[in-house]
Amino acid sequence: MHPPITALYAGLLAIVFLVLSLRVIRQRRQTQTALGTGNHPALERAARVHANFAEYTPLALLLIFLVESSGYSKPIIHALGAALLLGRCLHAFGVSQPNENFRFRVAGMMATFAVIAISTAFLLTSFS
Repeated sequence: MHPPITALYAGLLAIVFLVLSLRVIRQRRQTQTALGTGNHPALERAARVHANFAEYTPLALLLIFLVESSGYSKPIIHALGAALLLGRCLHAFGVSQPNENFRFRVAGMMATFAVIAISTAFLLTSFS
């Protein structure tokens, strides 16, 4: 038996999470800030990128897993997983830039919201 496809995307997203975590730790060490952001813009950006990732990624992954468990096709699951991975990376890149180009941030959030909305639609329509 093969692991669920969602496990692949959970693993890839976990790597991104670890990278974002290390960036926060590095900023905390550089600014000697143990708690909060201490009014350091780079630490504020790193912390918000990390927090935003932590806020949206688990729900999206859970929804994708439920779609997969409901029997939807492999291409649909890969499309949802790839869109989530791309969206989270675009968002992280965009918000991480000191001179932020909002196109990356917006594209990343649109992809993330699309995954959540489409997954939700698949799940709700599977009950009709």
